[in-house]
Amino acid sequence: MKLPCTWLGPLLLALATSSCVSQRPEPPALIRGEYQQPQMGLPFRIVLYAPDQAAADAAAAAAFQRVRQLNDTLSDYETDSELSKLSRTSGQGQEVPVSDDLWLVLKRAQDLARRSGGAFDVTVGPCVNLWRKARREKKMPDPARLAQARQAVGYTHVRLDPKRHTVQLLVPDMRLDLGGIAKGYAVDEALKVLRRLGLSRALVAGGGDMAVGDPPPGKTGWRIELAPLDATNAPPARFVWLTHAAIATSGDLFQRLELDGQRYSHLVDPRTGLGLTDHSLVSVIAPDCLTADSLTKVVSVLGPEKGLKSIEHTPKVAARMVRMPNHKVEVYESSRFRSFYE
Repeated sequence: MKLPCTWLGPLLLALATSSCVSQRPEPPALIRGEYQQPQMGLPFRIVLYAPDQAAADAAAAAAFQRVRQLNDTLSDYETDSELSKLSRTSGQGQEVPVSDDLWLVLKRAQDLARRSGGAFDVTVGPCVNLWRKARREKKMPDPARLAQARQAVGYTHVRLDPKRHTVQLLVPDMRLDLGGIAKGYAVDEALKVLRRLGLSRALVAGGGDMAVGDPPPGKTGWRIELAPLDATNAPPARFVWLTHAAIATSGDLFQRLELDGQRYSHLVDPRTGLGLTDHSLVSVIAPDCLTADSLTKVVSVLGPEKGLKSIEHTPKVAARMVRMPNHKVEVYESSRFRSFYE
């Protein structure tokens, strides 16, 4: 049977389209790699998808190496770190040139200290050290020593010179503590390493801090569990879906001091020098983990009303706070947080 000429065009187009579809190469299958190493005093975990095992192993090793490098720069535990050396210059009138990494973290920390009215303050190190000792010895810090330590605390005692990237610590006995921000920065940097190596489908977690890139194959995002408060009447665990975002959680689940029925968190209010006592967990979702990590401390210190108000005024950020100040569980969420729930 002879087809009319008017049929030939659509038929040939259909055949051509069918041929192109059948011959289009399938995307290469990706393997899932999962890695864990102790870094910065806690477990760091990487989950990634790569074309082969060699690429996965090499990328994970490079990401962990970046975290080790940052620990050598930003740790207040390591006596030879760049941060510790800077702290030892306090009160000596020295303007100290610092590395790009330390400058970036200190600049972001000082900006947040000003915006939060000192609720976030990396100069809180002298008080934090006394609370670390108190947890080891299971007794309250000595009030006289705590009062003395507070004399060296205050973000206004840090002078940054943006033209020369120098830092001057203005009063004696200062000790910078980047524990509320450095881990988030390290998570971000590790994810950047994976992305530069072509592995965009990845997750990096360090303790309660996590950042994710593209979702796993066939998924719309990464399904992340929110840790529940350790109380019998606490709400059950919830889950959020994240892509190209970060989440950080801070609270007193693991590090705390309990005396005479009172629970003191390892999180210290820089304005008072005292450990927080409201038994809370704060989760913040943000575009990057440095932001999420540092803002969990702001919300924890300021509390639900002032803390969540500050979150509402911060673009692209959401927060959730679960607390039990008087044996009664309270849950607070910013307006943007519920959009991430599964």
